[in-house]
Amino acid sequence: MKKIILTMAVVLTATFANAQKGGSDDMKFGVKAGLVNSNFAGDFSGGDANTGFYIGGLVDFSVSEKFHVQPELLYSVEGAKDAKINFLRIPVMAKYYVIEGLSLQAGPEFGFKAGGDDIKDYAKSLDYGIGFGAGYELESGLMFDLRYNLGLADINDFPTGSGLEDAKMTTVSFNVGVGYRF
Repeated sequence: MKKIILTMAVVLTATFANAQKGGSDDMKFGVKAGLVNSNFAGDFSGGDANTGFYIGGLVDFSVSEKFHVQPELLYSVEGAKDAKINFLRIPVMAKYYVIEGLSLQAGPEFGFKAGGDDIKDYAKSLDYGIGFGAGYELESGLMFDLRYNLGLADINDFPTGSGLEDAKMTTVSFNVGVGYRF
């Protein structure tokens, strides 16, 4: 897994360096917000799903007419209904435009624990996974997206002797959002 993440980081760094060579039209900033329906997966039963929110910003790098890379910085309220964890998420989405305005998106996502209910004390500080979805952008800059995030990291940090120390605990979420690109 570490080799995959390192390879992705190298590819993304090279992509950003290439995108930086272009003019100001090759890089656009934006903001976005939306709803998150999330839960825990793996051996740990989180109970009912939690409906939270996310808010943050993004930078869209145009690599070609049909291919863009979009890193984001998002504050996200996730977890289960009675066990919420807040994350500072950094998704880096590769976007391929199948037709004008409509993109398919996929990429790695890194999350850093940033608060929540008591369950946060039993979760590791770093989460990572993969996100995939679709987005639609209007010429005005208004954009909409749907995304599914699949956590790959076992974030369980229950102490030895709790009976839960060996249970696998990952995150999953479905996001619906709106944003504006400047």
